Amino acid sequence: MLLPPELAHKVSHGVFRVLYPAPRRYIPDPLLATKVLGLEFTNPVGMAAGFDKDAKISKTLFRAGFGFVEVGTLTPLAQKGNPKPRLFRLPEDDALINRLGFNNQGFKRALKRLENFPKSKRRGPLGINIGANKTSSNPIADYLEGLERFFRIADYFTINISSPNTPGLRDLQSPEKFGDLLKKLRNKWSELAGKSNGKGPPLLIKIAPDLEKGQLKMIIDQALKANIDGLIISNTTLDRPSSLKSSKKDTEGGLSGQPLFEKSTAVLAQAYKLSGGKLALVGVGGVANSRQAYEKILAGASLVQLYTGLIFEGPSLANTLNRGLADILRSNGYSSVAEAVGKGVKV
Repeated sequence: MLLPPELAHKVSHGVFRVLYPAPRRYIPDPLLATKVLGLEFTNPVGMAAGFDKDAKISKTLFRAGFGFVEVGTLTPLAQKGNPKPRLFRLPEDDALINRLGFNNQGFKRALKRLENFPKSKRRGPLGINIGANKTSSNPIADYLEGLERFFRIADYFTINISSPNTPGLRDLQSPEKFGDLLKKLRNKWSELAGKSNGKGPPLLIKIAPDLEKGQLKMIIDQALKANIDGLIISNTTLDRPSSLKSSKKDTEGGLSGQPLFEKSTAVLAQAYKLSGGKLALVGVGGVANSRQAYEKILAGASLVQLYTGLIFEGPSLANTLNRGLADILRSNGYSSVAEAVGKGVKV
């Protein structure tokens, strides 16, 4: 915690490589194996986008116990992101605020790395999180380019339209633009799938937690209409709960970590109810222990992601969380993850 947050992030990549070298292998509990989106997962706990922005340490993250890994957010062109400092710890709140702004090396360099990590060598699904360049005059075209570039490589796609740190990005969640985005995504997907025997990676949309119920219903209705496969709930929040203690609580950017858990889980449960369980949901926001992962599952998540929790709990979190989650499921009479999905939601 003595290093500046962004430097610590880079150092943590090296820590993972040291702790989880190539010969080491995570042995999952069979109870945690699950099938979602037509994909096989050894466990439902994934690394959220933002940690491995440029697809540099995906292999290592699988060895650290993650059942799936999402790289990115990637944009067509490399970009430096917003001016530093742009990542802030709130240790009193087990939280982070970031205004990174999709800093990444671009599609081309990530694709080159991932071509050396084919599906046959992966220990679980690998997702590609796509965003739009800050200076783009046509953000939707950026997403379509991402589909085309990574169609052979991705196990699933995440369309990130909910980061608060790229001006105008969240406007794509508006009724005026969301339907058009989905239509063009699905048309591009169908075009590419036609060249791949009708098959292709599932499409997921990552949404903000700062949505009113009417906005959420619109998103779900449009996603079902466009045959989108799932939603990731949620991105960081612009809200600042009154419970925050840190002197940095009013810093500009998206808030993640423990203060986001309750809000993101409530939106998750609403989405499960509104969709009637017809969309695959990935729960993310404030997960730092097994009980919280279990609560996400009860709220409707078939899969769970974490990132900020790792900063405060350390690199062994995925293994620790999976062991505890298996114990909780068994103690509550569940023989699989799928049996527990949505059981806490009153329909």
